Amino acid sequence: MEEKVKAALDKVRPMLQADGGDVELVSIEDGVVNVRLQGACAGCPMSQMTLKNGIEKMLKKEVPEVKSVESV
Repeated sequence: MEEKVKAALDKVRPMLQADGGDVELVSIEDGVVNVRLQGACAGCPMSQMTLKNGIEKMLKKEVPEVKSVESV
């Protein structure tokens, strides 16, 4: 599952990098993916929307075992 999640994050990463940010996989526990937003994404007021509507949506589509994505 970790390799699938990494591959899915690689698909969303260019969108984040275009705005000066990035995402790092921290851990996966019982279908919950913990990520750390970096760069411009770390302090952005829209980061929670990016996390839920962008990253989580993509991961759930690519890896059905993902239940949710949380920022740590």
